[in-house]
Amino acid sequence: MCLFLVCFLVFQIDLDAQCPMCKMSAESNLKNGGTAGRGLNRGILYMLSLPYLLVMGLGYVWWKNHQADKEDELAQMN
Repeated sequence: MCLFLVCFLVFQIDLDAQCPMCKMSAESNLKNGGTAGRGLNRGILYMLSLPYLLVMGLGYVWWKNHQADKEDELAQMN
């Protein structure tokens, strides 16, 4: 999972994650020499990734606590 996260952060590729109206506006801006389109794509992808990262983080914390509980139970049995 850490390898996936590192690859995700290091090897960023340009993806189209826009609605048609935003895409038209961004393409118009890029044709006129602006850079808003690239920033808009990154912002949308950033917002899209946050819920997944939060769920993965909570899952990891739950898993670690679950493992600690199992170890405590085994220690009490011995």
